[in-house]
Amino acid sequence: MDRDTRRAAVAAAWFLIIFGVLAYYLPSIMLAVGNVSTIAAGGVAVLFVIAFFGVFWLRGRSQRTKNGH
Repeated sequence: MDRDTRRAAVAAAWFLIIFGVLAYYLPSIMLAVGNVSTIAAGGVAVLFVIAFFGVFWLRGRSQRTKNGH
């Protein structure tokens, strides 16, 4: 495993750990926020999904500019 592959694997592991923990606690977070506002609780879920796919989008843009496309 070369240096770039190792760095990508470590980054992917951190990504899975962080989003896995957030996904595990998301229902509790939504219930707590839902006590204040149900719309805000829905917003928390939407932000989670946007952040999840936003990371992939940013990674794709970074790889495209890195490869010169």
